[in-house]
Amino acid sequence: MKTDGWKGLFRGNLVNVIRVAPSKAIELFAYDTVNKQLSSKPGEQQKISIPPSLIAGACAGVSSTICTYPLELVKTRLTIQRGVYNGLLDAFIKIVREEGPSELYRGLAPSLIGVIPYAATNYFAYDTLRKAYRKVFKQEKIGNIETLLIGSAAGAISSSATFPLEVARKHMQVGALSGRQVYKNVIHALASILEQEGVQGLYRGLGPSCMKLVPAAGISFMCYEACKRILVDDDEEA
Repeated sequence: MKTDGWKGLFRGNLVNVIRVAPSKAIELFAYDTVNKQLSSKPGEQQKISIPPSLIAGACAGVSSTICTYPLELVKTRLTIQRGVYNGLLDAFIKIVREEGPSELYRGLAPSLIGVIPYAATNYFAYDTLRKAYRKVFKQEKIGNIETLLIGSAAGAISSSATFPLEVARKHMQVGALSGRQVYKNVIHALASILEQEGVQGLYRGLGPSCMKLVPAAGISFMCYEACKRILVDDDEEA
């Protein structure tokens, strides 16, 4: 705020929105599609022993990450390397021309390792909390405020459960940037952090992370359910 003013807080936000919009659309579409295919109808035998929302969440995370990862990479480049690129399209062209198309997917594997457990846990927690709400309050319809709170709670659970993986990934990235391989893999990174810093080291930075992810998850689920009611339910009634 002191150096750039309030505009500095939103630097690169347009690129972020361009990435998030298709990412969330693909993610929610994939989740809804896979969840419907795997879920059994009332009275039918379960199709699979694993909760459908868990698998659907993992598929949703993988689908959105693979489809929109180049945008994530370009967004990171534009944020960090100021003055190098003249916008989103210029960054795409320069990266492909100078470093090759494969550069757009550099670091995809570590990102997938992080996103699969997070997305799976997030959607499973959301689905479980919605079912619990219906059972406790004996209400089939869930309002926007309730959805916001349930989605936020699901975000808090998934963030807390998978945060050590995010910490390990960041430690590995820092080691790669410094030009030295500190950790062999994610397991080695987790074991080393646990040995050197204890359990608290695996959750360092959880608070600030939850401040962003928890409300974002709640708002995302609330908008998703509201749009489904407006677009799908109304269309079915018509």
